[in-house]
Amino acid sequence: MRALNTIKNPKKNILFLGYDETQTKIIDSLINKECQVAHTAEIINGINTINGYDLVVSYGYRHIISADMIKSLACPIFNLHIAYLPYNRGAHPNFWSFYDNTPSGVTIHLVDDGIDTGPIVVQEYVNFSEDDDTFIKTYKALNARLEDVFIGYVDKILTGEWEAKKQRGLGSHHYASDLPQNFAGWHANIDDEIKKLDIEGLRYE
Repeated sequence: MRALNTIKNPKKNILFLGYDETQTKIIDSLINKECQVAHTAEIINGINTINGYDLVVSYGYRHIISADMIKSLACPIFNLHIAYLPYNRGAHPNFWSFYDNTPSGVTIHLVDDGIDTGPIVVQEYVNFSEDDDTFIKTYKALNARLEDVFIGYVDKILTGEWEAKKQRGLGSHHYASDLPQNFAGWHANIDDEIKKLDIEGLRYE
């Protein structure tokens, strides 16, 4: 755990999981709101590791927070996900939204003991520009919008004025292993790649 700043009488004491201050502008926005912020991208595997925080923010975090850890916390855990939940829970949501023809968007939700199944705090659809013609471009656009949504909503999170609603519908879920081996990669043109995969089918050998 690494303390990113020192503030006397901070408004909130926050643990930020995942991306660091060079990878997201959200951390600086929290510091500018006079919050004390600690950061780690490592596995948190002990209750004492995260005691004493007012809230936890997970963005770009590659590890599962266990059910026991969640139950033992005395604060909410907000996860930032580049999908319009309940669609495309789990891995590679930007790929599957195009392949499955499901909505593209961004969601801030509470963490529960499932994978991206917690109640939704705020979410938005994302419409891409004509120039966003590759998977990497849409990925960057989604993350940029997700950060802006969080920063625009952060005052409600810090003052406790947020509300959360249960996810509705079955949606969809994908594991990292579901990404087909014949996917050409994130720099591929989206329309061309989807047409190719429709012809070839998803291959895993």
